[in-house]
Parts: sequence; structure tokens; C-alpha cells
Amino acid sequence: MNEITSWTALQIAEAIREGRIRSEEAAVACLERIEEVNPSINAVVALRAEEAVAEARAADAAVAAGEELGPLHGVPMTIKDAYEVAGIVSTGGTLGRRDFVPTEDATVVARLRGAGAIVLGKTNLPEISMGFESSNLVYGRAKNPYDLSRTPGGSTGGEAAIIAACGSPLGMGSDAGGSIRWPSHCCGIAGLKPTTGRVPRTGHWPPFAGVFGLVTQPGPMARSVDDLSLALRIIAGPDGRDPTTVPVELRDPGEVRLAGLRAAFHDDNGVATPTPELRAAARRAAGLLAEAGAAVEEDRPEALSETPALHASIMGADAGQVARSILQEAGSPRMDPDLEARIAMMSPEPIPVKDFMDDLASLEEYRGRMLGFMRGYDVMIGPAAPVPAALHHHGYDGFPESGSYSHAYNLAGWPALVIRGGTSPEGLPLGVQVISTPWREDLVLAVGAHLQRALGPFPGPQL
Repeated sequence: MNEITSWTALQIAEAIREGRIRSEEAAVACLERIEEVNPSINAVVALRAEEAVAEARAADAAVAAGEELGPLHGVPMTIKDAYEVAGIVSTGGTLGRRDFVPTEDATVVARLRGAGAIVLGKTNLPEISMGFESSNLVYGRAKNPYDLSRTPGGSTGGEAAIIAACGSPLGMGSDAGGSIRWPSHCCGIAGLKPTTGRVPRTGHWPPFAGVFGLVTQPGPMARSVDDLSLALRIIAGPDGRDPTTVPVELRDPGEVRLAGLRAAFHDDNGVATPTPELRAAARRAAGLLAEAGAAVEEDRPEALSETPALHASIMGADAGQVARSILQEAGSPRMDPDLEARIAMMSPEPIPVKDFMDDLASLEEYRGRMLGFMRGYDVMIGPAAPVPAALHHHGYDGFPESGSYSHAYNLAGWPALVIRGGTSPEGLPLGVQVISTPWREDLVLAVGAHLQRALGPFPGPQL
């Protein structure tokens, strides 16, 4: 494996600016790594290799000419196939769009490319981004680079898998119920779900409008928390098209002092008890934060116990009718079995309007209770999930309780970061989650970066 493919996005960008490597070298190294590992993990589903190399050469020419360079100048990256990328097929994982080629980039893609990033290709996902595994009828099933018999998670599973396998240093995901954080946990990388309303969803398909807009947010994925901080600065802020995006200042994680922070931690959310190793990873992370001078207490919001029922009631209120409508409008002749299984977990019939309105009122009450708990704390630490990466076709074992570790912060709308915190007896990554209140991504990124440095490197997949 070429050494460059193990570098972070920041390291690659710095090396290109300083002339130590060329952008073309980085792009070719990643493309060769993708060619090497992708037959095993099926993570990258559409490549733009020739275009990427041509763009890298242009980036090198800009360096040679002394032009002003963006923060990601010449850095290769990949994009979840839910985002539209001009000139490359963008399926959203459904048959009706298998030949759809957009003419415009999604907002986050345009912003990343405007910062100098070079898109190598698109990554695998469940149909319409709706699932805890990443499989669809267009491209098939993505696999975990640590164990091919297991899922890389969903819905941003292909992205997590190729980043973990060092085929890409940086990627874009989206998260409506853990779709960034569960794959990051499964594959041992870092993933951030920002505050709801922080990043525009324009160009994400399906758009996840309406009630989905209450819980869905785009976010970056990488092997390094520092790369997430850089990417968030690039993609955040209103675009004049997504009405849910709020113009709130993005604070600098570099200005956060860990000493004096108030932190709560739990190793069990009271809904689904994690494995002993996951509980130990959360406790170790809390201990490392205490060693940095934070005031750490074992505590958790009582409202967490309501997460499974509330999330299932709101997100399953339509009995899958929205999903079927999306597929019908896309012209998809049939549904992936994994999506069928997910819909089967919903209410058999749409719930009455009054009950749905009551659920929305309950959501506001839930958010208020969660905020009330955090009056005493700046951040919270806990397990990313109750179990490591599941075997294929078992991603929903224990659901909806098993999803509560991620669903809670979609319902609350809070920023939540997952980093690797340990290793299971089977050699699988184990994630730790860092959470804070709305608009405090600076806190979760600062704490996450410190923990990542303190924990040190973990062994990567043997591919």
C-alpha cells in the first residue's frame, strides 16, 4: 500500500502545498488502493478516475503557478451516492435512477470541490439511504474491511468502508438515525453528525424533507477528527436553497479548553446494554477526559429511555408510504429486500393524524428534557452502539432498542461525534460517542480530537 493513502486529508493538503507530493500522486495512490480493495468490500460503486487524474494535474499546475490554494487543494475524496455529483451517475441506491447523471453538484459537494477537493467516485449505501446495512439492487452489498462476513453499517456504509481501508482520506455522509455514526463505529473511523440545521441538504436524494428534516443532517467522515473540523468549516452555513439551514456561528475547536469542562458519561443508556468491551471503552474515554482536567460525572438523561418508542413512532408513522412514493416517482420497478424488511418494522397502517400530532408534541417535550439535563454539563460521552459490526442480514437485531444510541441525538438535533475507542474480542472496532448541545460542534470536535490522540492508533483492516 502506498504510504500516501494512510495520510489524513490535512497531511495530504499540506504536502501538496509544500511541494513534497503532487496531487496526481495522491489521486493515483487512492485509485490504485480502491482497485486493490474494492473487489472485496464493494464500497465504491462509481469511479471518475480519468476526470480525477485530470483535475489533479490541473491542481498541480495551480501550485506550480503560485495560485491561491483552497484548504483541500488537490486532496482526493469520495462521496456517498445519496449526493448528486455533476457528470457521474447518482443512483441513491435505487433501480429507477441507475442511469441518472445530474448536471449540478449537491451544495456540500460544490463547497468541497470549491475548496480544492477532487472527487474520486461515489460510495455504496442502502436503497434511498434507509437502512442499517448498505445493500441495494443496483450495486449489491458493501462489506466490512475488518471482517467480510459483517456489515460496514448503513446508510453511509460504503463510505466508512473505503475510508477505513485507506482508499479515501475523507468522505461525505448523511445521518437521519445514525447513518454516519453507526458505520463509523462499525469501521473504526471518525464521523460527525452536526447540529440539525447546520449543513444544507440541497442535492441530497432523496431530499428527506418534511418530518425527515427534523432529524436528518449531512456530515463528514474521515480517519482523523481534525479532518472533520476542516470539512465542517467548508460545508456549513446556509446556501439560500435549503430553508432548514440556520446561520449560526461555527465556533473554533482550537479555542476550547478541556480543563474545567463539565462532562457526563454513561456506559449503558438504560435501553440496550452494550458488550463489556464497549462499556469499558466509554469508561476509558471518560477517564482520559478527566485526566485532561475536565470534571467528569457518571450520569445520563432520563429521557433516553423514551428514545426507541418515540423514534419508531415518528419515523414509522406512515407505514412506509413515503418510501414507496419515492421509489414510484424514481421509476424503480421493485424494492430491495433490506428496505422491505425495514418497512416491515413500521406500523402496519399509517397512524391517525391526531396521534402523529401528539408524537410531534412529545418530541418537543423530549428535546426540552434533554436540554434540561445538559444544563449541568458541556459534553456527554457514551458508547456509539451496544454491539460491534453485525453479521450481514443482522443489522436490525435488537432493533429499535439497538438503534437508541444514535437515534437519541437525531431526535434531540444535537451534534454527535463517533471515534474509535477500542477493539472487540473478534478484532472489530468499537466506537465511543461524544455529544453536546445544539451549535456546540466545537466542543465535541475538541474532545474527540483529544481522545483520538490520547487513545493512540488502532490496527487497521488487513486487506
